[in-house]
Amino acid sequence: MLRPRSVRGLRPWSSDDVFDRLAAFYGDLEHRPRIDPTSELVWTILSQHTSDLNADRAYRELRRRLPTWPDVLAAPTVEVRDAIKQGGLAQQKAPRIQRVLAEIRRKRGDLDITFLKDLPLVEAKAWLRELPGVGPKTAGVVLSFALQMPAMAVDTHIHRVSRRLGLIGPKVTADEAHDVLECSIAPERVFLFHVYLITHGRRVCDARKPLCAKCVLLERCPAGAALATEGDTRLPVAELAMKPL
Repeated sequence: MLRPRSVRGLRPWSSDDVFDRLAAFYGDLEHRPRIDPTSELVWTILSQHTSDLNADRAYRELRRRLPTWPDVLAAPTVEVRDAIKQGGLAQQKAPRIQRVLAEIRRKRGDLDITFLKDLPLVEAKAWLRELPGVGPKTAGVVLSFALQMPAMAVDTHIHRVSRRLGLIGPKVTADEAHDVLECSIAPERVFLFHVYLITHGRRVCDARKPLCAKCVLLERCPAGAALATEGDTRLPVAELAMKPL
């Protein structure tokens, strides 16, 4: 993996600089909630350690067999497991989903968590983090995607890109990066910052074969500049395959 290194005379990118450059490259994106927050929470659990495609398949099959979240909570765990097996790790995710739903109902009396929208961001995060198996990424996804709150969700792509660009320190973990990146940019930019970074990580800043020669951030990227300075032959020149977001 490429790692940021000190390159003399290189002025590092700020989060706002990166946002502006990637916004110009990828274009404007609209932020619209796709599903309610409880559904987003379950979908995010299903997406752990698998692809979005597999998570979508598991989620759709779960909703087909058990249309409501009370249905999922009341069903035998084996039934939930069979419904989500397409997504992988069903043996672990089925009881986790039921434990999360049970805890929400215990704390709230029902399974609606839209009330989080009315809490200060730090309190909303803390409430979600108290649920079994819910970490900072899952909490960030729910608050940002479903409730349009300025919570930064950091996955492996965002963590990798941020470290290479020097937006976070080399020893900052993915869990720590949520707050670091969130505080580095205006609240109204947080969601799109997430989208731009994750898109760039998937399309350009690959873990093993980054398309540095096609990267709009290369000129001030410590990792890319270090390789270029050393004449590294791994810098690829393949055309960037642009796909709809």
